Amino acid sequence: MEIASGKIRDITPDKLIIEAPYTNIERACLRKYSEVLIGLPDNRKISPEQRRKAYALIEEISIWSGYEPIEVTKETTKMQFLLQKDCIKFEMFSLSNCSITTAREYITFLIDFIIKNNIPTKRPLLPLCEDINKYVYACLMNKVCAVCGKPAQLHHVERIGMGRNRNTINHLNMLVLPLCGVHHAECHNMPQYEFNEKHHLVPIKLTAEIGKKYNLSNKNLEVKR
Repeated sequence: MEIASGKIRDITPDKLIIEAPYTNIERACLRKYSEVLIGLPDNRKISPEQRRKAYALIEEISIWSGYEPIEVTKETTKMQFLLQKDCIKFEMFSLSNCSITTAREYITFLIDFIIKNNIPTKRPLLPLCEDINKYVYACLMNKVCAVCGKPAQLHHVERIGMGRNRNTINHLNMLVLPLCGVHHAECHNMPQYEFNEKHHLVPIKLTAEIGKKYNLSNKNLEVKR
């Protein structure tokens, strides 16, 4: 893929007008260029709050790894983050001036790393997360409570009890949360919306991948036709 740079000249309700200088007309004709993939970089800079979150997470990983210097942990995790990203250009970034989007994605990567490796933390991860849906998904897939990080049970937002057999009903696309015993009990003793607002949680739909983690049967995960 050839990469060309350009500038946005106008923004309308339904399109971007982009001007990209290009002089190799012979190559454009030979390759029959017709459609292009446009990258739109976020020019907003990382916020102080995002920077604080990132360093708090890096510190947790550094302590877990054996008190490795924070700067080493930072550079190592930044490299791992870039390696797993599907990006056209591999560019190192700085927490002093990277974009809000890069900071958001890097923080999400650090939280996923902590959850997947079962790293003990001095502070709850929930207040540090930038993408609540990805955070809840990571907690579900690793069976940890989205509130406190302890081992989790699968909580169905739509209560299954009420005359239905949880062993035979279809669970696909039901809204769920991963909650420990204490927070599961708390949730059942108050309206769901109050629990969600109190802990700033957003339930997500159960997929077959999530269902397998909680040993749901194939019957529970059948795709309706």
